[in-house]
Amino acid sequence: MSRASDTIVATVVKTAFALLRALPVDAASALGGALARSIGPRLRVHRIAERNLRRALPQLDDAAVRRTLRDMWDNLGRTGAEFSDVARIPLERIEIIGRKHIDALRDDGKPGILISGHIGNWELMQVTWARLGLRALGIYRAANNEATDWIFQDLRERSGNTFAPKGKRAARAILSELRRGGHVALLVDQKQNDGMAAPFFGRDAMTGYVVAEMALRFECPIMPMRVERLNGAHFRVIADAPFTVHPTGDHAADVLRVTRQINEILETWITARPEQWFWVHRRWPD
Repeated sequence: MSRASDTIVATVVKTAFALLRALPVDAASALGGALARSIGPRLRVHRIAERNLRRALPQLDDAAVRRTLRDMWDNLGRTGAEFSDVARIPLERIEIIGRKHIDALRDDGKPGILISGHIGNWELMQVTWARLGLRALGIYRAANNEATDWIFQDLRERSGNTFAPKGKRAARAILSELRRGGHVALLVDQKQNDGMAAPFFGRDAMTGYVVAEMALRFECPIMPMRVERLNGAHFRVIADAPFTVHPTGDHAADVLRVTRQINEILETWITARPEQWFWVHRRWPD
């Protein structure tokens, strides 16, 4: 029964994506946003999103919270619809800030790590840097439904990048990629149960520390990068100047220091565009 239901779900997803691809990009994006704005606030996770938002940004009044959550659902719906064929979004729709940093990371002949979060249309980043000649190994969380996961991965790999699922396979792939002077890209804003407690918006949250471990081990640059949605299916990709971290001899302290620094970068991004972050995730302990 489980296998049959997985097949049904995968068929529905595949059909929905095919229908979305048949629409112009703007129409598909708008449809996704409209559906999410209508359905999202009725879901249980909406309460999780509201609780997270109020705790992280207590300065927002009730009207701002409602507006932020409405726009969050709009962004998530649009992102999901655009994911049906994210590679078809032309470069002309993407304003790129910090392209020199992408070019430098591509051409320096050294390993490098790209970090980002679930902000704007995060799936668009890999398409953008690949079009600029930068290739990176992406790490993702595999869907529980294997048939659906295959659909998602087929769409991602159209960008020209390679991907590995989280877990032991990803750890080996990251080491191999960095050892040969390649690049790795990770979304670093989600809870990781086997991570370390690090401050995030004033509260400890279980945070992955593989970026800190690898950056210290290889002393390679970390480049923060994010996507902002401007208007509908138009975007701004921002690549910040890479920074390099060096070991001091106290490994545990170094890992915590770098992990905290990454969380602070995320806080800055999210505070600037709270309506475009993935607030529905259970990022903090209750």
